[in-house]
Amino acid sequence: MARIRTAAFGFFFYSLTATMVLVAIVAALFGRSALTAMTLAWTRYHRWCAAVLLGIDTRVEGPVPTTPVLIAAKHQSMFETLELVRLIGSPAVVVKRELAEIPLWGWVARRYGVIPVDRAGGAPALRKMMHAMQIIITEGRSILIFPEGTRVKPGTQPPLQPGFAGLYRTLGLPVVPVALDSGRLWPRKGSKRAGIVTFRFGDPIPPGLTRQDIERRVHAAINALER
Repeated sequence: MARIRTAAFGFFFYSLTATMVLVAIVAALFGRSALTAMTLAWTRYHRWCAAVLLGIDTRVEGPVPTTPVLIAAKHQSMFETLELVRLIGSPAVVVKRELAEIPLWGWVARRYGVIPVDRAGGAPALRKMMHAMQIIITEGRSILIFPEGTRVKPGTQPPLQPGFAGLYRTLGLPVVPVALDSGRLWPRKGSKRAGIVTFRFGDPIPPGLTRQDIERRVHAAINALER
């Protein structure tokens, strides 16, 4: 049954996603507000497919931020990359540079406000990224980052990427850590399983802490659901 559910999800979600990317290209020509509405519609469709076809529900613990913050989330699957956008309401998302270079999709994503990280680009790339983030903040949007840098298996707690503390210091925003347990139901390979994914939004961590303190507090908070 899990294999059938997974196959059905893949067919229905990705089939319509291809069409929605084409529609999003048109929406992007009318400005970011139109593209944001299209993006949120896509995340709601993803939520519907996950709930109806896979039997995966979402449980939210803690207050979801409503003002601009830096959101630092655990990363175990593709599920949270879209579900957090839906829950938070169109945050900018820090992604690997390669994702923003995918033909068509990458252009749409950059118009929406994803922020590519070019780890080999040096200081010029960092300045460009920070400029993009400042624009996002002035628009009243939060910034979502996965500070571990990549998806990890449930139960693993790697150190945070070194760039996170620098980002925290430069932006001067409170950090809201998010723990989650999607990897139990949504493995990188194999069939997905029905169940409940928990998103635990922690208390805001104020700006101005030392690198050691902010990394320690965020690392502990995003791993709060690990067993």
